[in-house]
Amino acid sequence: LETGAGFPFAINNSTGWIVVASELDREAVDFYSFGVEAQDQGSPPMASSASVSVTVLDVNDNSPEFTQREYGARLNEDAAVGTSVLTVSAVDRDANSVITYQISSGNTRNRFSITSQSGGGLISLALPLDYKLERQYLLTIAASDGTRQDTAQVVVNVTDANTHRPVFQSSHYTVNVNEDRPVGTTVVVISATDEDTGENARITYLMEDSIPQFRIAAETGAVTTQMELDYEDQVSYTLAITARDNGIPQKSDTTYLEILVSDVNDNAPQFLRDSYQGSVYEDVPAFTSVLQVSATDRDSGLNGRVFYTFQGGDDGDGDFIIESTSGIVRTLRRLDRENVPLYSLRAFAVDKGVPAKRTPVEIQVTVLDVNDNPPVFERDEFDIFVEENSPIGLVVARITATDPDEGTNAQIMYQIVEGNIPEVFQLDIFSGELTALADLDYESKAEYVMVVQATSAPLVSRATVHVRLRDANDNSPQLKNFEILFNNYITNRSGSFPGGVIGRIPAHDPDVSDSLTYAFEQGNELNLVLLDPHSGDLRLSPALDNNRPLEAVMRVGVHSATAQCTLRVTVITDEMLSNSITLRLADMSQERFLSPLLSRFLEGVAAVLATPRHRVILFNIQTDTDVGTARILNVSLSVLLPASGHGARFFSSEELQERLYLNRSLLAAISAQRVLPFDDNICLREPCENYMRCVSVLQFDSSAPFLASDTILFRPIHPVTGLRCRCPPGFTGDYCETEIDLCYSSPCGSNGRCRSREGGYTCECHEDFTGERCELSARGGRCAPGVCRNGGTCLNLLVGGFRCQCPPGHYEKPFCTMSTRSFPPRSFLTFRGLRQRFHFTLALT
Repeated sequence: LETGAGFPFAINNSTGWIVVASELDREAVDFYSFGVEAQDQGSPPMASSASVSVTVLDVNDNSPEFTQREYGARLNEDAAVGTSVLTVSAVDRDANSVITYQISSGNTRNRFSITSQSGGGLISLALPLDYKLERQYLLTIAASDGTRQDTAQVVVNVTDANTHRPVFQSSHYTVNVNEDRPVGTTVVVISATDEDTGENARITYLMEDSIPQFRIAAETGAVTTQMELDYEDQVSYTLAITARDNGIPQKSDTTYLEILVSDVNDNAPQFLRDSYQGSVYEDVPAFTSVLQVSATDRDSGLNGRVFYTFQGGDDGDGDFIIESTSGIVRTLRRLDRENVPLYSLRAFAVDKGVPAKRTPVEIQVTVLDVNDNPPVFERDEFDIFVEENSPIGLVVARITATDPDEGTNAQIMYQIVEGNIPEVFQLDIFSGELTALADLDYESKAEYVMVVQATSAPLVSRATVHVRLRDANDNSPQLKNFEILFNNYITNRSGSFPGGVIGRIPAHDPDVSDSLTYAFEQGNELNLVLLDPHSGDLRLSPALDNNRPLEAVMRVGVHSATAQCTLRVTVITDEMLSNSITLRLADMSQERFLSPLLSRFLEGVAAVLATPRHRVILFNIQTDTDVGTARILNVSLSVLLPASGHGARFFSSEELQERLYLNRSLLAAISAQRVLPFDDNICLREPCENYMRCVSVLQFDSSAPFLASDTILFRPIHPVTGLRCRCPPGFTGDYCETEIDLCYSSPCGSNGRCRSREGGYTCECHEDFTGERCELSARGGRCAPGVCRNGGTCLNLLVGGFRCQCPPGHYEKPFCTMSTRSFPPRSFLTFRGLRQRFHFTLALT
């Protein structure tokens, strides 16, 4: 059942015999299984089936077959007996087949044997070989299963025995190669020798260790580079090189090749950083170190020796240097951050190879600020204009300074250091805003001058600030009562009368922008004073050019202000001038003396001399120009005696000097002026010779201009001092060289005794007689002026004669004389000014 084409069995459908229908091959199919069916002829036919299994039994119908027809082997002649040469193998497809091997031919002198082993035939050396006798064996090997057999050829080549090994000439080689040699450069050729022949003498070279930088030619022994060398990575290599022959067994020899890499200048210096940054204060001294750069060079020797330079780079216009060996960057001079705050330097690291290699590096040096610059104002002086009456708190200006420093060193504080007393302005300490703290009045003060200071501690700068007020018309004109004091000294010279402008009405309008007009309102109907209505200039009428004193009171008006003008004309006479003195006042000016001290001075002189004030005639005020920078004022005056009547007698110059100087403390207390010692008499220096007497000769100049203060116009008469030398009383001769006894004429008569003295005589009167020549008798005479001394009062007696009533004190009768003086502690004695003396006797008891 179910058999296909090529089925090897058939069945007889009548008998049921199964027969072989085609050739069986166990090696192809060794087992068959199929079904058979038996069917009857009935109707319906009946059938039955069965399974049939057929096993094909093996028969020796296949010969053994070698796996290859020819085998080859090589065997050294010195191979030991028993040495396995090779194994041959045959295959038999029959089952349970046992294959045996044998050498059927070619086994000359039975050198080889074969044994079955593991299904193959192992050929072994049975007897020693001799290369000289047989160099090749052609063996026929037969494989048999007992009935059938197959053969194969085995060629055994006998090789010469490798009895010598390759030999190197040295066990150690050393060569040098430059690191810059290109890849493929032959470094050295290593060779070995072998005394064998043929293959045993053919040498193959190899490196025991794999060193990627080198390779060796197997045939020639040439060692070449196969990678770039770098001295800086590795300075030497040691190669183990083996020379191996091609004998069996191979023999070899090993040597060591040391390759020394020679350095070349193939590496530029390398800085440790890509760039460098440093900082330094601007006030450091020259040669201060800032930073250090450092570079390395992988080369060796001079090729790797590095020095540093700015040459070809940037040294900050010579402000820096670099030490060639250490790389320390130093300042070469003082720096100034305000000029250059940041330096971008460029240095080089240079090796000493040939040619030299160099590498640049950027160096940034930040100059740190120190407070070495004071604040700077825009200008040394500021002019600020402000309207007067501006509100308090107004910011009138902003005064600022700049400081080229930076950071805290540039912080500026402002203050007013001078000129703000009292505190009228305030300067903001940080902004510099100048603020008014008080009412600003042009008429009180038109300009404020202050010194402001800008401080960047500890440095300061100062500037002067002028705050100038702009005037507003907020004030009325001011006019005080004033006097015109015209001292009229009439001389023979013409033109002494002041015909020009003598001064100006002392009117003042605090508002400078206003213009004034002037006019006399009353009292000047005679036009004694001529007035310019626009300028206020005053002139005297020529009608005043006479020898009559005058006092006139006028009223003058200036816009809405009026005041009294008093004109006093004083006639100055020669007698007045000849009895005058000049007082020297310390620390005084003409203007200050006239207003307001003139009145107090006249009151002081009058009080000292016990005379009314109107009898003190002051005719000259003149600054002393012979005393350098000292402020001394010369004041010339004469004084009428208190009891003088119509004759107008004056105090003598000597008495004025003495009394005023002795009482100068009282004068100073009343007049508020300090009187200096007299120096107006040119004769004090005694310029005359022998016994000549120096006589001051005063001349006066009446052409001096008027002096002006705010309340007085004063016309001075300047004295011009000269001298003459005359013989004094009691001396005669061409040069006053002979002294005369003036008692020769008995001037004292019979009532007294004459005693001669220098330049005159003195009468010593008898009892009850007095007077210069003892001409007055207290018993029979009558009172005469001056007969009672020291302020005593003369009383005429009814019976004739007179007597003196003395004031309280130690005065002696009868004529109130004082011949003795007592001196309490801390007192002094004062004499009148002494002229030149030739005989002087002073007795003290």
